[in-house]
Amino acid sequence: MNKIVLYPGTFDPITKGHVDVILRAKKIFDKVLVAVAVSKEKNPMFEVGKRVEMIKMATAKYDNIIVKPFDTLMVDFAQKEGISAVIRGLRAVSDFEYELQMGYANASLNPDIETIYLMPNLKNAFISSSVVRTILKFGGDASHLVPKEILPFLKER
Repeated sequence: MNKIVLYPGTFDPITKGHVDVILRAKKIFDKVLVAVAVSKEKNPMFEVGKRVEMIKMATAKYDNIIVKPFDTLMVDFAQKEGISAVIRGLRAVSDFEYELQMGYANASLNPDIETIYLMPNLKNAFISSSVVRTILKFGGDASHLVPKEILPFLKER
């Protein structure tokens, strides 16, 4: 059986922490579908097409990773793709409360979808897209926090 997991998020931009979670998921599942939320309400720094492109570049050297955008409820996207498992990354206690709430909300919408929580490696535990965006906003160097493949996109900003 070919087991596939969904990894949803805005990935604005993708970080080394995200890649860490993707690689951990690959140890458990045959394929990882990275689902990039359009997420207009978050006013992302990068439009969804650029975020998809960045993720594809950052994960090109790994097999069985699929990247697709979505603009629906995550559970509806998962059902449309025939996926019954979702992974979410947990960095800190503050993530746990939010992710637990989202997991329960998603289960109320579709009880057939399981949520699995994965922690990144300790060296990546502090990295978030919002930290990267803040560093970029003030002209700082965030190159140590993101995959090297996406550095040209950051320089464009």
